[in-house]
Amino acid sequence: MTPRIVVLTAVSCLWCCALLFVPVAETPHTLFLVWNLFLAGLPLVFAGALERMPSTAWGLLVGLVWLMFFPNAPYLITDLVHIKDREGIPVWFDLLVYLSFGLVGLWMGFVSLQIAQTWVSQRTSERFGWCFAVAVLWLSGFGIYLGRFRRWNSWDLLHRPLAVFEDVAARLVDPASHARTWGVTLGFGGTFVLAYLFWRLGGPHARTAGVDAAHRAR
Repeated sequence: MTPRIVVLTAVSCLWCCALLFVPVAETPHTLFLVWNLFLAGLPLVFAGALERMPSTAWGLLVGLVWLMFFPNAPYLITDLVHIKDREGIPVWFDLLVYLSFGLVGLWMGFVSLQIAQTWVSQRTSERFGWCFAVAVLWLSGFGIYLGRFRRWNSWDLLHRPLAVFEDVAARLVDPASHARTWGVTLGFGGTFVLAYLFWRLGGPHARTAGVDAAHRAR
């Protein structure tokens, strides 16, 4: 992870938090966004650690932890559902606050995914690395369903794994009875895949970035 990414992450997070203390903001109502932003930053921290793992075995362990927390980053986009008319607070300002947090969370998630994808590609192949990235993004769609509608979070995988497994298994065994589960999974997963492809491949810098990455890998 480059110093530029670290600085940009710090500045963007400070910007988001500063918005909560603008006089027009209803800070107690939106303070939960700070916690969600913290959770969204953890995948970036774990991805940075992944780059420095001395062995593949340790890398796989850190990568598993990264995967557990990764959905927290794109999840911030779904906090837009909290936008509503409140006395004394313009809707446009609510939109600014939630969209700022959501975009920063999504950016941190994409940066961490690119790091993890590069790590996987270097140990397998570029094609497998892309398959890995797409699979993670689809899984994130499922993770968003579990978080937004079932109210599970990453910590539950550690202290309530059996309950989470049972809830997930029920949807896998009988998918026809859980239309919303797969609607959210496919909808958000597909949107994240497209957004990541735009981010990685859609800009004029994409070819140059790819050449630079290839040179660094040699």
